[in-house]
Amino acid sequence: MAIAQKLPGDVKDLALAEKGKRKIEWANQQMPVLQLIRKQFIKEQPLKGVRISACLHVTSETANLGIVLRDGGADVVLCASNPLSTQD
Repeated sequence: MAIAQKLPGDVKDLALAEKGKRKIEWANQQMPVLQLIRKQFIKEQPLKGVRISACLHVTSETANLGIVLRDGGADVVLCASNPLSTQD
């Protein structure tokens, strides 16, 4: 699935988006507890109406955390705390 829309943010090479998506999906498969929490959050929406922002090392693992928070109903924004540790 190709990403055709323009995303807000400063991305060096949007052509890497598909590779990044696969990396995030792979990491998700390695995080079974987070998967269980996500399933519960999707049903219960415990964070509905909550805004969460996080400035941290954005990795495939922390991306999955952001996805779980979003699926729990939160409005989530992640920003990279260190451009040297961020992979576009």
